[in-house]
Amino acid sequence: MNRLNIGVLGMLQAGVADTQIAIGGSRQRTILAMLALAPGQVVSVDALVEAVWNGRPPATGRTQVAICVAALRKTFKTAGFHDDVIITSAPGYVLRADSVRIDAMEFTELTAKGEAAAEAGDLAEAASCLDAAQKLWRGPALTGVSGLSVEIEAARLEELRLTVHEKHAAIRLDLGQHNDLIGELTSLVREHPLREQSRAQLMLAQYRAGRRAESLATFRDGQRLSINEFGLELGPSLRKMHDAILRDDPGLTAARPARAADSPLRQRVPAQLPADVPGFTGRADEIAALDGMVGDAELTIGLITGGAGVGKTGLALHWANRVADDFPGGQLFADVSTGPKAVLGGFLRALGVPDDLIRDDVEERAALYRSILRDRRALVVLDNAASFGEIRPLLPGSAQCHVLVTSRGQLYDLLGKHGAHQLRLGALAPTDAVSLLGVVAGNARVTADPGAAHQLAELCDRLPLVLRTAGARLAAKPHWSVRHLLDKVADEAHRLDELSGAEHDLRAGFAVSCQELSEPEAALFRRLGLLTVPEVSVWIGAALLDTTANRAEKHMERLVDLQLLDVVGTDAAGAVRYRQPELLRLYARELCEEHDSRQVRLGACERVFSGWLSMAVDGRRSTGFDGQRLEDLLHDPSTLFDVPADAIPSLRAAY
Repeated sequence: MNRLNIGVLGMLQAGVADTQIAIGGSRQRTILAMLALAPGQVVSVDALVEAVWNGRPPATGRTQVAICVAALRKTFKTAGFHDDVIITSAPGYVLRADSVRIDAMEFTELTAKGEAAAEAGDLAEAASCLDAAQKLWRGPALTGVSGLSVEIEAARLEELRLTVHEKHAAIRLDLGQHNDLIGELTSLVREHPLREQSRAQLMLAQYRAGRRAESLATFRDGQRLSINEFGLELGPSLRKMHDAILRDDPGLTAARPARAADSPLRQRVPAQLPADVPGFTGRADEIAALDGMVGDAELTIGLITGGAGVGKTGLALHWANRVADDFPGGQLFADVSTGPKAVLGGFLRALGVPDDLIRDDVEERAALYRSILRDRRALVVLDNAASFGEIRPLLPGSAQCHVLVTSRGQLYDLLGKHGAHQLRLGALAPTDAVSLLGVVAGNARVTADPGAAHQLAELCDRLPLVLRTAGARLAAKPHWSVRHLLDKVADEAHRLDELSGAEHDLRAGFAVSCQELSEPEAALFRRLGLLTVPEVSVWIGAALLDTTANRAEKHMERLVDLQLLDVVGTDAAGAVRYRQPELLRLYARELCEEHDSRQVRLGACERVFSGWLSMAVDGRRSTGFDGQRLEDLLHDPSTLFDVPADAIPSLRAAY
């Protein structure tokens, strides 16, 4: 896939390969520059307005920004980018990081790689990386773009360039390249006479080249400038260099050019994958889909989503161990709930970076991580992601890498900005669920009573984690039959307890998924637990909350995103039908009884039941319905959902 090349290290430019793209007026250039300085991040409309008009925007400023963005999109589409390079993301816009190559990002990555190589003793590699970083510059940063915000960023980039120049010069001095450096450093000191480190490096290069008098003159020029301009003596590092030159300190002699050592960053090939899941069963279609996600031309990302206990981590580990040999650059694994800073620290150590080279800043760690993986074909498994922010710094830049992410929720930014391939896990197929019970409990126990095994699997919602817990209970109790455990699990009042293990408490697992719910979403989740119907639609959610259908749909879709509600299809009218898995329903009912008063529960049930009765009456009138079913419902409403017996009179009154 072609990428849009954006250059900010010099005149602002954009292009594809060797073909330049003409960017419109100054406003478009300023907006493109602001977006290019923060790829993959939201730049607010307010920030763009501030950058374009320097704090004095017209009343139509926000509208004009939108017009400029539309013009940029049209320009890029004309150049062959049919997907939006710039996407809308409240409260502003995002330049898609996967669609662009920005020289400033490459400069940062090469710099980090060079610094790591220098610390590891590979001076030749360090010099090569820093030289490549400097060659990306074509002139002063962001030339041709005006505005205070852009000028501040340009000054920051210029300071980085000078710092890298000094680091590069220091390494070249260590490599004995003092003769080649004199001309470059002389020009640099002339352009920036107050940079004392550059002046000290020039003095050292001149001294090592046998030009001792010139070295001392360089010091005097700097001293005169500092005193005349600021009334200050030169700093201690320059004075120390001057004193050492005066006494011909042996420490100033050129070091013998360092032999390019084999960097430990290149020697370490991590193999962090935990062991494969024992007795892994089923998921043939999902494994085939994961195989198809791996590409050769660009970074590919797979996203496995699903609710608690559905086996996201198990599938990820099984597949990753299966294809590990296809990634000779290494396999990295982490539970990202510990935070990107800690995960990056662990990854860098696994890749061979010593502790003293691992910076505290997350972005610096991320830059070094990407640099190390730049030429590797590696597999990165990121487990238990709660948000895109947790994994953004963990995405490698190498087109040869593959990333596999597991998450309970939807990571829309990963899907939209990085083109991740999503694989949504549901319950196991019935035969696979029974097979998994047999793997854990013993096939003889299961085949002895296949009917009971199938019923037990259904009461486990065919979830791998729950099935393994049930199987483990049978394995630990050889005197129990499958039907004996089935009888214990069949009791709804104790089912969650019977299917929870010492290390896998069902309630705790469900509670994690519920932590992100707003109060209306949590209330809907709880009250859905009152109903024992196989499917519900949006109007039922609205009745439970006593709210509008639009709001109810929004809350129900949020529950779908967090894997707390399943979509089972649509009815004849095209309305979406939802289902709350049985174990989740039992948990939701417990929460409802704990958090919602009896009056609230009765009110929610009355509203739903009244709706059903109205639908039944309408059906009777339009089809000649004999009314027998209606009479049955009036006699025993619990055939539709669980309500206290003393609530039946009030439900009849609602009719």
